[in-house]
Amino acid sequence: MNEINKHRVIIIINPISGVRHKNLNDYKRIVESTLDLDYFIPECFVTEYAGHAVEISTRGLASGVRYFLVAGGDGTVNEVASLLTGTDAVMGILPAGSGNGLAHHLEIPGRIAEAVSVINKRKIIAIDTCLVNDVFFVSIAGIGFDAKVARQFARSKRRGFMTYAGIVFKEYFQYKPGEYLLRLDGKKIKTTAFFISFANSSQFGYNTRIAPGASITDGLIDVCIVKKPPVGALLRITHLLMRRRIDQSRYLEIIPASSIYVKRKKGKRVNVDGEAVIMKKELNVEIRPASLKMLVP
Repeated sequence: MNEINKHRVIIIINPISGVRHKNLNDYKRIVESTLDLDYFIPECFVTEYAGHAVEISTRGLASGVRYFLVAGGDGTVNEVASLLTGTDAVMGILPAGSGNGLAHHLEIPGRIAEAVSVINKRKIIAIDTCLVNDVFFVSIAGIGFDAKVARQFARSKRRGFMTYAGIVFKEYFQYKPGEYLLRLDGKKIKTTAFFISFANSSQFGYNTRIAPGASITDGLIDVCIVKKPPVGALLRITHLLMRRRIDQSRYLEIIPASSIYVKRKKGKRVNVDGEAVIMKKELNVEIRPASLKMLVP
């Protein structure tokens, strides 16, 4: 393929994502040497501050680029996806974060070279994206204990699964369930819950699937209402969670919906793709079907 018919691809690398700190030059070398250079012309950029990925993507779109690869975690993926949603641009993920929730859901390999091979095959699907009070998310949002853990994890200087698990264990004993009023596609539900997740994809990250049956292309959000289990049930729940069978637990109810309203009595934070965002007590969650083009295996 001659140069005029090749496609520019912007590769956005977040150097501080998760626990996968790599030599940037080596990382770029592996990506560029594995990428199909008969089809792509790569342009690598390294983010330097929050929001930088959006700025890079904005300039790329304005200059005619239609392929964007994100080498980072769920936060960086969220930033770029929020900009590309509703455009004709195509996004790919090179998992480089700690949880990599969306990448795991899409079954994108964790090894750099294998992830790049997914890009080279150029299989594109249109996935759903979501809004909670007009704040974008692509994978999962949540309130209650979910948001508490997200806040503590964001404040931690250490990343990785052990840090995440440690926060969950520490906060579990002192966190009290909250009262919620939900309206799901017009049906009212009043409940007391440990946390409620709004799952577009199946998991938080680390292959922990809160909604094993969730589809990112069905036009629905799986609303996961979780009761606080007793300590004696935690081992069984962990087993079900890791084996992708948590939907069998009697402490979890999953209700698919496309229009979601929630009113909570306490709490001001919402977990939005792993970031703790302050919002008002009333929440409106909506889905935008088939709104983002994604490269998948």
